[in-house]
Amino acid sequence: MVATQIEARGIKDKRVIEAMRRVPRHLFVPENLRVRAYDDEPLPIGEGQTISQPYIVAFMTEALDLRGREKVLEIGTGSGYQTAVLAELAREVYTVEILGSLSARAETLLGTLGVTHVRFRVGDGSFGWSENAPYDAIIVTAAPAAVPKGLQDQLAQPGRMVIPVGAGLQELVLVRRDERGIHKSNLLSVRFVPLVSTH
Repeated sequence: MVATQIEARGIKDKRVIEAMRRVPRHLFVPENLRVRAYDDEPLPIGEGQTISQPYIVAFMTEALDLRGREKVLEIGTGSGYQTAVLAELAREVYTVEILGSLSARAETLLGTLGVTHVRFRVGDGSFGWSENAPYDAIIVTAAPAAVPKGLQDQLAQPGRMVIPVGAGLQELVLVRRDERGIHKSNLLSVRFVPLVSTH
């Protein structure tokens, strides 16, 4: 998977590549789909949600430019696979999932894998997790119509957020905060499930 889907497509961050090698992706998909766990595609995980394509996980993670000391906020825990990859690369991970069943399953699985520096919350991810802000990096794994202001406001300076935006075919947007303000740039076209929100 790493050689043919990730390195071959231009992912160069060695820490991301090694994290993708270490995290056992098959444990994060339903048992009946484990034969397809390392295929080049997203897979359903229940509740109308998916585990992202391996390349997209690597691409989004590389775009965060993590060095190991960061506090990261993830919106959309889902299967917990992206969470586990982030935990390999960052000092602290805070993850929010609106569907309690998915959050509980991911928390249990990461616990069995010995991951201890991830905090889980069930709630509306569009509001972020303000009590622990600001975050050095934010990653959003479902698509809102626009970048939620609540998330943008929780980004540290300097800080980076990667988020799919739009309906149908979306744009993956990199949001950067520095001393001059907020900067946004489109990275590539993607297709994510919509961000489930209470508003």
